[in-house]
Amino acid sequence: MTEITDTFIAPPCPDEIEILWQDAQMVMINKPAGLLSLSGKNPENYDSVHYRLLQQFPGCTLVHRLDFGTSGIMVVARNKSINAALCRQFSERTVSKMYTALLCGHMPEDEGVISAAIAKDPALFPRMTLCEVRGKPARSRYRVTGRFNYELPQRKEVPVTRVDLLPETGRTHQLRIHCQSAGHPILGCDLYGGKRRPGTENAPRMMLHASSLNIVHPENGTPLHIHCPAPF
Repeated sequence: MTEITDTFIAPPCPDEIEILWQDAQMVMINKPAGLLSLSGKNPENYDSVHYRLLQQFPGCTLVHRLDFGTSGIMVVARNKSINAALCRQFSERTVSKMYTALLCGHMPEDEGVISAAIAKDPALFPRMTLCEVRGKPARSRYRVTGRFNYELPQRKEVPVTRVDLLPETGRTHQLRIHCQSAGHPILGCDLYGGKRRPGTENAPRMMLHASSLNIVHPENGTPLHIHCPAPF
């Protein structure tokens, strides 16, 4: 078996975590891009969403994660029983999430579904791979909200498509690899081709943001609809 060694060292993230909503049981935050969700095994990767929030909310736990380069809404439980109840909602797929992304190039279709199984491959770490034999089923819906030229640093303009992405499953790197498989990688996504097209190598971040989340409060049953617009 191929041994996996993670040599990634996260650069410092100067951006603050924004509190979008909170009560005595849970917290909704806006995670900045370039911040780990959980602290890494390497001591240099101590800074993370969880590390910072523990200072403000002792005993809190992350109900789910966002990739290092992804910004947007995250759900944080303030005790173990609330964490268990929220995790059940995620595992039972009763939580609906929407992401906003800028994709490289102009997608011809206005909406569609990407269905492709995703598998781990130690030889490709940290990237995932598409494999119908070994992979877990994964399905993502998308709808186009705009097509235009996006100005990057050094005044370079690149054609992009703004989309709403609605994952129906929650596999690792699902939206990133699905967009690549559709021929339009997420702008700035270094693992899945988002910096390979001319001009895109200057993208300052991965243009993927968790912009909307619908969940039910585990204690009182109130539907919670959280929205956080993308910064791009």
